[in-house]
Amino acid sequence: MKRIARYFLEGLLYVIPLAVTIYVLYKVFVTVDSFLGSTFPGLGFLTIPGLGFAVTIVLITVIGFLASNVLTRGLLSLVDSLFERVPFIKLIYTSIKDLIGAFVGEKKSFDKPVLVRLTPDGEAKAIGFITRESMDAYGLEDHVAVYFPQSYNFAGNLLIFPSSQVQPLDVESSEAMAFLVSGGVSGK
Repeated sequence: MKRIARYFLEGLLYVIPLAVTIYVLYKVFVTVDSFLGSTFPGLGFLTIPGLGFAVTIVLITVIGFLASNVLTRGLLSLVDSLFERVPFIKLIYTSIKDLIGAFVGEKKSFDKPVLVRLTPDGEAKAIGFITRESMDAYGLEDHVAVYFPQSYNFAGNLLIFPSSQVQPLDVESSEAMAFLVSGGVSGK
């Protein structure tokens, strides 16, 4: 079961950026097409409740299996590099790929939950994730970059704090993320 879950997550890493990119391109095409006055009628497929969800889960898992298989990894890498070369598609695809990879990829970025003192007296605090431990390249020695996800939203803010104001939390990053994104309702 653990292997199937891993295949599913690997499938998500490939499917989500690809699907969102294709969807955005489709919406752009439909919008431009509607300006020109021609539209395509619906295809009228037979609908069975839950079938689309089941097929989507199976397809994502199969793509995850193929992505982890040595024989098909090259083909998926070819598709990946193709999407990363086309100018407009590259912007959408790489942004989404990096965002998804930050949560479930091998290079997880949100794996260091911290508690940050927002005021000098330390009364106001916020939970976030360290995304960069050194800001020396920006001339900010002894500072770190902390990302604060927004509740019920796929957005957030990146703020820079002195390291002395940042305290690591002894909690799993997934628990901290669930707590933050749910507005404090879920998690520990």
